Amino acid sequence: MLTLERAKEINGTMVTDHALIIHATNVMAAMGAMAEHFGEDKEHWQAVGYLHDYDYEKYPEEHLLHTEKELLAEGVDPEDVRAIMAHGYGICTDVEPITNMEKSLFAVDELTGIIQAYARMRPEGIHDMKTKGIMKRFKDKRFAAGCDREVILKGCEMLGMELRDVAEICARGMEEFAVEIELDGEPAEES
Repeated sequence: MLTLERAKEINGTMVTDHALIIHATNVMAAMGAMAEHFGEDKEHWQAVGYLHDYDYEKYPEEHLLHTEKELLAEGVDPEDVRAIMAHGYGICTDVEPITNMEKSLFAVDELTGIIQAYARMRPEGIHDMKTKGIMKRFKDKRFAAGCDREVILKGCEMLGMELRDVAEICARGMEEFAVEIELDGEPAEES
């Protein structure tokens, strides 16, 4: 089974951009929380989440075309590779998300971007973030405009879950890694 340590090792051979490493960590955190929601192996789902954009830095225009064969050669389980391929469903692959892991990765990939952008606006970062605030930012299409809301909604629909519930799960998962994802907020002023 793919471990988080191994996923980081494999990802490190292709990804050096700081923003992409933060994104991988955001998705890893959200996937761990989704795994807990579904009663699945947290670290395993985190590992798949961390590795999901393996080829993006080097091949942004050919995203996921340099992933399947390469990850299989690294010894990544075919089911995990399929989950990674499925996060591009309808965008750059025809691999339809079927399992809860696949559907979760499809849904949280873009959603973590909205949560991250919102947390960066807040003095307390991701701490004590209310789902109501995330939903308000989600509705404002100018906010984190690069995050595809249709993909997020489609992923939630696939999961049979409400967007607000998925957002809550993701935010709590990301909060666990607040320091690593640079969303720990500003230190309180001493009086």
